[in-house]
Amino acid sequence: MIKLSKLAQFVISITLVLICSTICYLFSDFFGHRTVALLLLLVVSISAILFEIIPVLISATLSALIWNFFFIPPRYTFRIDNTEDLLMFLMYFMIALINAVLTNKIKKLNLKKKEEEKKTKTIQLYNTILNSLSHELRTPLATIIASTDTLQEKKESLSENIKNLLYDEIAIASIRLNKQIENLLNMSRLEAGTIKPKLDWVDIPETIYKLIYEFGKETKKPIHYYNENETLLVKTDRGFLETILQNLILNAIEHTPKNSAITIETSLANNELLIIVSDNGLGFPEEEIEFVFDKFYRLKSSSTGGTGIGLSIVKGFVEALDGSINLQNNENGGCNFKIKLPAIINSYQIEEYA
Repeated sequence: MIKLSKLAQFVISITLVLICSTICYLFSDFFGHRTVALLLLLVVSISAILFEIIPVLISATLSALIWNFFFIPPRYTFRIDNTEDLLMFLMYFMIALINAVLTNKIKKLNLKKKEEEKKTKTIQLYNTILNSLSHELRTPLATIIASTDTLQEKKESLSENIKNLLYDEIAIASIRLNKQIENLLNMSRLEAGTIKPKLDWVDIPETIYKLIYEFGKETKKPIHYYNENETLLVKTDRGFLETILQNLILNAIEHTPKNSAITIETSLANNELLIIVSDNGLGFPEEEIEFVFDKFYRLKSSSTGGTGIGLSIVKGFVEALDGSINLQNNENGGCNFKIKLPAIINSYQIEEYA
C-alpha cells in the first residue's frame, strides 16, 4: 500500500477515474459503452491495489455514475431504459465495490502475514542473541567465581604460584567480560546514532603494541606488527581505533586454529591510514563474505560461541571515522581485513611520507 495521506489518495484515485473517463468520452465513437465499463473497472482495480478502502469505494461509485451519465444510452441522464444495460450497470457497481473490499482484505492479510513472519524472525533472533550472550557472559563469570571460591576456601594451602595463576585467570576473564559488555554498549550507541568521533593525536604503533600486550595475556597465538613508517602520529579517535582493532584481533583469536598467527600492518599514503589485520587460518566461505559485517550474523560452519556483533561494530566504527573496510581471503589461506581511514598527520611527518 502506498504511504500517502488520505487526501492524496482521494485526489489521485478520483483523478485516475476522471482521466480514463475523459479519454473514453473523446473516443466514444470508436467503442461502445460496454468497453468503457471494462476500462473504468480496470482503473478502479488499480486504485484498489494502491490505496486504502475508502478512497477506492468513492472512486468506484464515481466511475459507476460517470459511466451511467455519459455512456449508457440515453446519454446525459441517469435513466436507463434497457433492462440489459440496467443489469449491467448494477453488476458493474457491485463488482467494483466487491473488488475494492476483497483487495483491501487481501492486503490486510498479507500485511498481517508479514508482521507475523517479522515477529517470528525477531523472536528467533532474540533467542539466538540470548543463547550467545548466556554462553559468552557465563564462561568468564564462571571462571571468576570458581577462581575466587578457590582462593577464599583454600587460601592457606595454595602456593604463591597457584594463587598468581588464579589471579591471572580472574583478570583475563574480567577483561573478556568487560569487552563483551563494551560491545553491547557500542552496538546500542550505533543503533541510536550517537556515535561521534573525538579527534586527537594518536600514536598508532604505541596503541597497537598496547593491544598486543593485553591480548598476549589471553592467547598463545603470536601477534606480529609491521609498520612501514618509522613514526606514525595520526589525528583520529583513539577509542574508536582501539575498539576496531580489539574486535578484529579477538575475531582472529577465536576463529582460527591453534597454531595460527595474527599479523597487523600499518602504512600511510595519500593522507590515508591503511591498517591490515590478517591471519593464516582457514579464511571465510566465499559465499558468506558479503554477510560477515551484518549484525548478529554468524558463519554457518561456526562451532564456537559468539554474539555475531563484533564485526558489525568494526564496520560501524570505521564508517563513523569516514573510512572503509574490506574483507578478502588470502591465496595461501587465512584472510585479511583492510581498513582505510582518512588521516591528518603532523607537519613534521609530511616530508617523511611524501
